[in-house]
Amino acid sequence: MLILGIETATQQVSVAIGGHEGVLGLFEVSRGRRHAETLTPAIEFVCAQADVRIDEFGAIAVDVGPGLFTGMRVGLAAAKAMAQALRIPMVGISSLDLLAFPLRHADRTIAAVIDARKGEVFYAFYKPVPGGVQRVTEPVVGRVDDLVADLMARGQHVVCVGDGALRYRDDIASAGVHCDFAEQFLQYPSAAPLVQLAHAKALREEGVNPWEVQPLYLRAPDAQINWSTRASGAPGQGGGR
Repeated sequence: MLILGIETATQQVSVAIGGHEGVLGLFEVSRGRRHAETLTPAIEFVCAQADVRIDEFGAIAVDVGPGLFTGMRVGLAAAKAMAQALRIPMVGISSLDLLAFPLRHADRTIAAVIDARKGEVFYAFYKPVPGGVQRVTEPVVGRVDDLVADLMARGQHVVCVGDGALRYRDDIASAGVHCDFAEQFLQYPSAAPLVQLAHAKALREEGVNPWEVQPLYLRAPDAQINWSTRASGAPGQGGGR
């Protein structure tokens, strides 16, 4: 079974094709943040280079977040549209799971950390297990201080991965946390582990209908936050002029 993987939840756009032979094709670009303009040509390019037709896919895999709202929406919309048109199942996988998976051979706890902007991060903790990683905490959004407090409370040697970990590396290191940091090339979730993980799920018939795939936001979109803030300060709303 061939899987098309679409990952747009962060600054990077990543598309991969994979199956029982592993990853057959991969496209990634992390500059420009033109997710909508980049995604369709990326899919066409990877299909052409891997000599795979769209109708050969048995499932569509997509990163469901958490991440940047606009990017997530682009990837989810494209993945759902393709799955519906092809009448094939979908597999949704968290961006934090995708960050942690490449570190499955680590000998310590893994903290997957995504930059949520506004001084916040999305994060979760994992432990390596045979064949992969196991999430040991639920994904959360919090201030960097919250992440540091959780790292210190664990009292373990941890490896941090993700653009959030790199952005706030000095804050984490200065707190005296026993922490190493993964390589910069692992800072974004990739569609390569996405198709690897999704292929196993698809073989176990764990795919779902497109309308059943839901994004993992963890917080309201910025536009909604801004509107709520403006409304709370409007006349008659208890504040503002």
